[in-house]
Amino acid sequence: MESEPDKRFQEPVMISLDQGGPIAVGSTRQATDLLLTQWPALRGPRHRDAVDACLKVQDGHRSTVDARNAFIEAAEEAGILAGESAH
Repeated sequence: MESEPDKRFQEPVMISLDQGGPIAVGSTRQATDLLLTQWPALRGPRHRDAVDACLKVQDGHRSTVDARNAFIEAAEEAGILAGESAH
């Protein structure tokens, strides 16, 4: 099985989790991993949308811009967006 491509964001998204300082999320693979394994307890509709967008980018059905924007919205929803990660 081929490993999925690492689709890079044009600019990283900065988030802040409990485990320390800010994290620069620079790709859909990294975003998907964080969304599925390290996300805070609050997983609302924006979290679900971000997971969907990131997975669709990996399949070639969405753009990295869509995934980045969805990830930003999920981070805002969870209260973990750090810095100025503008749309």
